[in-house]
Amino acid sequence: MTDEYDVLIVGGGPAGLSAALNLGRALMRVLLVDADRPRNAATLVSHGFLTRDGVPPHELRRIAREELASYPNVEVRTRQRVFGIAEGAAGFEALAGRREPAEQVTARMVLLATGLREHLPDVPNLRGFYGVSLFSCVACDAWDLRDRRLALIGESDDLASRARLIARWTAQLTVFTHGSDVITADEEAELVALGVDVQRSPIVELQGEKGMITGIRLADGGEHTVDGGFVQPQWDADLGYLRGIAPDADERGHLIVDRSGRTSRPGVYAAGDIAAPGPQQLMVAAGAGARVAAVMVHDSVGITTTH
Repeated sequence: MTDEYDVLIVGGGPAGLSAALNLGRALMRVLLVDADRPRNAATLVSHGFLTRDGVPPHELRRIAREELASYPNVEVRTRQRVFGIAEGAAGFEALAGRREPAEQVTARMVLLATGLREHLPDVPNLRGFYGVSLFSCVACDAWDLRDRRLALIGESDDLASRARLIARWTAQLTVFTHGSDVITADEEAELVALGVDVQRSPIVELQGEKGMITGIRLADGGEHTVDGGFVQPQWDADLGYLRGIAPDADERGHLIVDRSGRTSRPGVYAAGDIAAPGPQQLMVAAGAGARVAAVMVHDSVGITTTH
C-alpha cells in the first residue's frame, strides 16, 4: 500500500506539531508520524510557553493534536516510526509502521523534527528524581527553584558554564562532577569566588522520596543537603533512518541547516532540537516549526526566500 502526501513530518513534538498546523493551513496534504516517546516524558509541567505556562507537556501535545484533527488534509499517526527514507520518483519514499515497516508512503518534501535522545549521568536512582525535583532545562525550571539549596550533577565539559548560569537563581549551589575531571582548577577557583561549591567525589546515593530529593551522599563519606537541582545530560540524534538520503550533520550529530531550515538535501528540512546546537525550550521549537513550514510553502511554489 502506498499513500502520497505533500509533506511527511517525522516527529510529533512542538516543532513537528507546529509545522503540521501551518502546513495544513497552507492546503498541504500532511502526514505526521510520531513514535510518541518524547524526551520530556518525565517532566510533570512545562514552563515558558506563552498562554500555557505550567501545563504538562503531554497536555500540550494533546491540545495540538486535537486542533490538527479539524484539518482533513492533516493526518497524525502516533506510536509509529519511520524506518527509512529514500529518494523516489515523486520525491521521497518512507517506510512506516509500529514494530516493523508496514506501509510505504511517498511525499514531495520531508520535515525532520525527531529531536534528540537524552543520556543522563550514571548516578544511582537518578531517574527516580528526574522531572520532579531534578531537571535539565535551567530556563524552564530555575524560577521554581530560586533561592534554594541546589545541586548540579554532570560530567560534560560545559558543567562550569552551566553552574555560573544557575548561580543567577541561587546563592546555595553545589556542583557534583561524579568523579569526572570536567572542571579545571581555574574553573573551580572562579566558581568558588562566586560562592559555588565543587564536589568531585563519585555519588553513591541520592536521598529522598516520592521524587523529591533531600540529600546526596558521596563516596568520600560526604553528605550534602539539597532541595532540588539540575542534571546536565548528554544528547545525540538518531539519524539511522536517514541513511537513504544522508543529509549533512555536524560532529555532534545535529543536522546542518541554513537559516530557513533547509538541509543539504533538496526537499529535506529540519526543525527543533535535531537542527540546533542544544535542546530548546518548547516555545522556541514550536516557533522553529512554524518558520520552516513557511519556507516549505514558499519553496513549493518556487519562491526563494529566507525567514
